[in-house]
Amino acid sequence: MSLALDPAAQDLLFREARTANTFTDEPVTDEQVQAIYDLVKYGPTAFNQTPLRITLVRSPEARERLVKHMAEGNRPKTAAAPLVAILSADNEFHEELPALLPHFPQAKDMFFAERPVREQSALLNAALQAAYFIVGVRAAGLAAGPMTGLDFAGVQKEFLDADHTPLMVVNIGKPGEEAWFPRSPRLSFDEVVTTV
Repeated sequence: MSLALDPAAQDLLFREARTANTFTDEPVTDEQVQAIYDLVKYGPTAFNQTPLRITLVRSPEARERLVKHMAEGNRPKTAAAPLVAILSADNEFHEELPALLPHFPQAKDMFFAERPVREQSALLNAALQAAYFIVGVRAAGLAAGPMTGLDFAGVQKEFLDADHTPLMVVNIGKPGEEAWFPRSPRLSFDEVVTTV
């Protein structure tokens, strides 16, 4: 069965896309990042919450501060990527719910008054948004190199605050020479899907 999305677009977003390990030196502009965000902000989340926060690491000084918190194998590619983004979850996302959910403003206090509940919801929904962001990077004709090999506490202390939980670091740019490792296997439909 064919999908509504053109096969070339399906390839760009999924079949041919991989985690990039090298990049060209072509810059990634703020306009490109804004276009990516303006597309992916429409991805669904629970209660229309928007806990994802994106910290763009552009200056050489900030890049150096970040690289020291990356796992050793991730340091060279993070140092060389045209743009690096720290994706984090805002655990105080509920403060925006009255504006984001105007037909149900009481959701802020009814469901998210307690910090542990907020943290769990922020983690899940920011992770959803992070996945949308990676697909959006691909939709922009760029490559993403998402990584969780890092010192999370160190990144939080260096770049964030107690209300923001780091999720991952994403290198962004045009793929360079030998950007891709060979495609790893995936589970088949029958291994994943159960009908009841």
